[in-house]
Amino acid sequence: MIGQTERYEAIINKLRNEGFRITPQRLSIIKVLISDNSHPSIERVYNQVKTDFPTTSLATIYKTVAMLKDMGELMEISLGDGSNRVDGYTPDTHPHLICSHCKKIVDADVEEVKAVDLALTHTYGFKITGHRLDFFGLCPECQTISKN
Repeated sequence: MIGQTERYEAIINKLRNEGFRITPQRLSIIKVLISDNSHPSIERVYNQVKTDFPTTSLATIYKTVAMLKDMGELMEISLGDGSNRVDGYTPDTHPHLICSHCKKIVDADVEEVKAVDLALTHTYGFKITGHRLDFFGLCPECQTISKN
């Protein structure tokens, strides 16, 4: 994975090449998304950006997130309860572990998933361009709470 600075610059160049305006608010949104590995909600991103840009609207956040998602620069994660979070820290396809209680999301790097991609490509001739693999359960902290 490339560093945050290189990733930030690559996204900005991609935006320029595709004709998007580079605004201070948009730059701030991108910085928040690529530096936050907690898989923030849109509202959390909005609150972080608002500290530096108080006039930023929630619609600006949603539009920028949609644009970055369409460009393949972030992944949207459904929590299964109608709420979503975003992963701009590691937007490549990878499994997530999602706590059903506290909504914590953990990135999982499992070599076996890469082997499944290769096996499916070999067996069925598909060119795999992405996948979604989310595991729902209880994180260690919530397991402790539920035992008490």
